[in-house]
Amino acid sequence: MTTFQRIVLASRPTGEATLENFRLETVEVPELKDGEVLVRNEYLTVDPYMRSLMNEGKSYMPPVQLNATMAGGTVGEVVASKNPTFDTSEVPLQAYLGVVGMPGMTAWYGLNQIMVPKPGETVVVSAASGAVGSVVGQLAKLKGCRVAGIAGGKEKCDYVVNELGFDACVDYKAGKLAADLAAATPDGIDAVFENVGGPVLDASLARMNPFGRIAVCGLIAGYNGEPVPVNNFSAVLVMRLTMRGFIVGEHMEFWPQGLNELAMLVACGKLKYRETIAQDLANAPEAFLGLLKGKNFGKQLVKLTR
Repeated sequence: MTTFQRIVLASRPTGEATLENFRLETVEVPELKDGEVLVRNEYLTVDPYMRSLMNEGKSYMPPVQLNATMAGGTVGEVVASKNPTFDTSEVPLQAYLGVVGMPGMTAWYGLNQIMVPKPGETVVVSAASGAVGSVVGQLAKLKGCRVAGIAGGKEKCDYVVNELGFDACVDYKAGKLAADLAAATPDGIDAVFENVGGPVLDASLARMNPFGRIAVCGLIAGYNGEPVPVNNFSAVLVMRLTMRGFIVGEHMEFWPQGLNELAMLVACGKLKYRETIAQDLANAPEAFLGLLKGKNFGKQLVKLTR
């Protein structure tokens, strides 16, 4: 292995990101130094947070520089090493980019440290069929909660209910979001895991019970720069709500506990997941842009080797 391919940020998007913002390059593999390993990557994960890294300006993570490699998690095989330490596991390799990786930990942290649901409470999860939302809902069900998801399209809602075990799922594309969410949460909502924002968050705010908790993980409705108004924000005061945004990478002290629990649940079949896999690095930008529009089903990955 003397060369490798990478996707670089060719230009910064104005509004919606496009394929023209990316470039595929072939570069030389650097010489291995003491303490380093050379990994042949097999899977790449693309995630919504990567969109914010394409913008110039202050954020919770430094932006990707122009002509630099786009950030993204990978898993692969160590092919050369100058480091004696390595890990082994019975969990499927690509699961470490999803259910037993950053998305799984995001779900675990938001649920356990912010929402803190009690048995019998009603939990709502937006983007419920995605890599994070699907885990949140299953973990909440294991805690004895009633769980309602919000997803786009009948196929995704059927998956959320019939395969993941949610009690209900609202199709926001059906045009009756407020009414359908009310029907799915007859006793109101005690805790929300928010991935979307905008009208989806507004619908949940209108159904909140007193002293409800909202974990704000993502606001994908506004990732392309358009404003995301929140019309029912008065519920925060009237219902004495707690709403907290979080970045899971800032809470690494919880990762050993969370990942161990997630891995055990996957190994014993109590935590299900689905993947959408694009083939070849050259197709990573298209997979990423499709993710931002909800075209993926479950965790979006890119298979780098055949």
